[in-house]
Amino acid sequence: MTGPIAAVASRPRRRADLAALEGYHSAQVDVAVRLNTNESPFPPPSAWAEALAGELATIEWQRYPDRHALGLRRAIAELHGVAPEQVYAANGSNEVIQAVCLAYGGPGRCAAVFEPTYRLHSHIPTITGTRVTVGRRGPDLSLDLAEVRRVVAASAPSITFLCSPNNPTGMLEQPDSVAEVVALVEGIVVVDEAYGQFSPWSALELVDDERPVVVTRTLSKTWSMAAARLGYLIGPTWLVADLDSVTLPYHLDAVKQVAGRLALSYQEEMEARVAAVVTERRRLVAALDDLAVEQWPSAANFVLLRLRRKAGAEVWQGLVERGVLVRDCSSWPGLEECLRVTVGTPEEDDAFLAALAEVVGRS
Repeated sequence: MTGPIAAVASRPRRRADLAALEGYHSAQVDVAVRLNTNESPFPPPSAWAEALAGELATIEWQRYPDRHALGLRRAIAELHGVAPEQVYAANGSNEVIQAVCLAYGGPGRCAAVFEPTYRLHSHIPTITGTRVTVGRRGPDLSLDLAEVRRVVAASAPSITFLCSPNNPTGMLEQPDSVAEVVALVEGIVVVDEAYGQFSPWSALELVDDERPVVVTRTLSKTWSMAAARLGYLIGPTWLVADLDSVTLPYHLDAVKQVAGRLALSYQEEMEARVAAVVTERRRLVAALDDLAVEQWPSAANFVLLRLRRKAGAEVWQGLVERGVLVRDCSSWPGLEECLRVTVGTPEEDDAFLAALAEVVGRS
């Protein structure tokens, strides 16, 4: 049989273990104020854009980029005071996590996560054929070490994910808690620090060649480079070598390598943007208190909140009708009726607060 009917009949099916899997998406609605994806409200320095334009003019476009991204890795290593051999860079921190799962996960192995947390910590292992074991956080959404011990004893995970500050709660993992998790597990401990520059503490102090601990970072947030999709990992040299073995050739294009290397030259400007966001976050938190909104302590550039007498979806829709987009987390484990709002500019946050006050007053 030939023709369209035969073509449809022979269409292959995706893997059975992915049959019910949906992609990871956040709503993109055409509104004036978008506070749903934890982007920086500020652009990178204009001097960076000028320097990038200058270097792009020198790229030999007919040539492949540096396969090992050595210039970028050296710049990252200098920033953190480590060796370039301890740095692995990829297309966003999500691809870094995927490389970890490819190297240390797969059939017959499992990854441990503690919900609620960053959803891709479960999604990425699943698509790499890694079984996911889920533990629950405590009633206050903090990490429950008794639950960690239970999960580790029951499943012996090859990879254990922590997120500090945790997304979507914004809560900081305490140093002694992270150290205890590291002592408990025999596999890789991944500490996702996508919002690490907002935090007073970093697990980078635990990284050396003796412990299977890695810290992942991104340039999307504090470095104002979400459009570039660039992230990296700091870890043991032997682990970085393992990740190189599962990485596709020339995975980082020349533009991304140049953009990232140049961005790291503007650390003072980055720190000033972080300080401005932290100051604005304090103002936003205080204003939410005035509205009698339940919220969780945030060490990131967002706030998780819940209106006690209104459904999260209803509040989300009311905000959209007023030109403000936040993240609806109400379907996430343990986050019934919760919303997450990114800290924006003062003007954006004022618009959000005014819209929220109207929604609250509409009951």
